[in-house]
Amino acid sequence: MISLYARGMSTRDIHDQLKDLYGVELSAEMVSKITDRILPRVKEWQTRPLHAVYPFVFMDCIHYKVREEGRILSRAAYVVLGVTTEGYKDILSITVGANETSKFWLGMLNDLKNRGLRDVLFFCVDGLSGFKEAISAVYPQAQIQRCVIHMLRNSFKYVNYQDLKKFSSDFKAVYNAPTEQAALSELEAIKGKWGKKYPYAISNWEKNWEDVSSFFQFSDDIRRIMYTTNIIEGLNRQYRKVTKTKSVFPSDTALEKLLYLASENVAKKWTQRYRNWDQVLSQLILLYGERITQYL
Repeated sequence: MISLYARGMSTRDIHDQLKDLYGVELSAEMVSKITDRILPRVKEWQTRPLHAVYPFVFMDCIHYKVREEGRILSRAAYVVLGVTTEGYKDILSITVGANETSKFWLGMLNDLKNRGLRDVLFFCVDGLSGFKEAISAVYPQAQIQRCVIHMLRNSFKYVNYQDLKKFSSDFKAVYNAPTEQAALSELEAIKGKWGKKYPYAISNWEKNWEDVSSFFQFSDDIRRIMYTTNIIEGLNRQYRKVTKTKSVFPSDTALEKLLYLASENVAKKWTQRYRNWDQVLSQLILLYGERITQYL
């Protein structure tokens, strides 16, 4: 029953399935009570100790509707995913709270630190206002990498459809550049070509260059890990797959319960390390030394 629930079946669907297969009549309320048996497991998972260092941490949130005191409210599920020093993905935290704010993320980051996460080399995030300040307040040594894919999408909003293919092709020279200096030269060339027609598409990159350019100092193996938040967006797609049958959740607890069960199923499939992880770790140790080695 819990397995069916974890794969996105509603309590009503589970009721019908049990009746059809076994002739057992269980109310949807009873199914919900049975799945509530995993709540202590959820709490234990949410407060478990973490590794002292994660080289890469990705943060994002996904929005749902939850019923509270007769009202339907918007809730954000804050998701934090890390890459361990062994090169494996690890879901560090899922917390349901008010709509996405930097204040809430600050509380989340402090919670990670209280659970034993002492250092992060790179936070890979989208463009939430106040994100940078929240990260710097808790992990001042960490670098921030804005998601290049999000930056491109934001720029494309300002580009006419007939120019989009050529514009996006030109921009590849920026984020595929071998060095930051070469990338800046390519950005200047694009500004000369497109700047008058699409000034906001270019200024978006200039304004956020400090946070989007961190990955240029590294090899392709490291760049592939950190330049985009696709890793956590892929996780969010898995969450949406199991929550799509529920337009409104009866409570925050019900939402957290289902996301936890979905996380368990996703994590079982994460059996492979990142490609060329030994070389990645060797480079990070050369660059960051004791920030990593003291915890190995």
